[in-house]
Amino acid sequence: GGDLPLGPLVRERFGDVLVDRLVDPLLGGVYAGGADGLGLRATMPGLAAAVAAGAGSLTAAAQAQLPANPSSAPVFGTVPGGLGTLVDRLTELSGAELRTGLPVCEIDRHGTGWRLRIGANPTAHAPADNTVEADAVVLAVPAPSARRLLADLVPAASAAFGEVELASMAVVALALPPGTRLPDASGILIGQGERDASGVPYAAKAFTFSSRKWAHFGTGPVLVRGSVGRFGELGALQADDVELVRVVRDDLARLTGVTAAPIETLVTRWGGGLPQYGTGHLERVERIEKAIAGVPGLAVAGATLHGVGLPACVATAEAAAQRIAAHLSS
Repeated sequence: GGDLPLGPLVRERFGDVLVDRLVDPLLGGVYAGGADGLGLRATMPGLAAAVAAGAGSLTAAAQAQLPANPSSAPVFGTVPGGLGTLVDRLTELSGAELRTGLPVCEIDRHGTGWRLRIGANPTAHAPADNTVEADAVVLAVPAPSARRLLADLVPAASAAFGEVELASMAVVALALPPGTRLPDASGILIGQGERDASGVPYAAKAFTFSSRKWAHFGTGPVLVRGSVGRFGELGALQADDVELVRVVRDDLARLTGVTAAPIETLVTRWGGGLPQYGTGHLERVERIEKAIAGVPGLAVAGATLHGVGLPACVATAEAAAQRIAAHLSS
């Protein structure tokens, strides 16, 4: 009924090579964490369910997860122009008022609703009246922010959020000259501790060849994204942006032979951006949701709960919206 680390389970049955060269790079690309520290049920619930249902081996359990009639459709999808266009369109259609750059510092009960206190931000001017009143609140924030905002309001949820460990990462985007040749793949995943033939380690954990992965990037500059940062390893993340770009370009050259100087670069850092789904994660989420369920007009959503990918985050958002709608209609 509990969870167990995925890495030791797979190592015991298939050996270290499968974990180090396949499972670990895949999970590192998603969670920025290693297989030995991530929970089976937390990260692969379908596989765990197949085992619990009586699969005779991990191989049989994995086989049961494959579709009977595989689709030829692409595995990944996106919106031409970037996912930001989706946010803009949703804002337009809903008539919502979108405010950015104004951090919420405190949430309090106010009558049958809520009062939010807005703090100052060096890049934005806080409104003269720095409070906002609302009928309901959805918290879609990183675990440390949720812990702080709920400390007095829902202590049990706050404590559970405070137990979530986080990994930091950075994405280095490179726009290479048109015509630059990339490997015939959508990207590369790099195992922890991987080194080149001369023994020099790689700083990046993954590369996405965006111009190959997405058809709408087929013309113009050749776009590549390098991902840096693993749980418990600050390493290259401590470098400034110029050095981080240099390190990623060096990794790309050693892995693929691509040495073209970029036309433009962009470094985006996500400090504490990826929650770690360890063996105690499901129990923490259960505590959070149980505590929040006792507070009418309050809901939580986001990557800390049931998955860090977009589909999982959308699912938590839909559940939060339904909870709030039910509360308001009653």
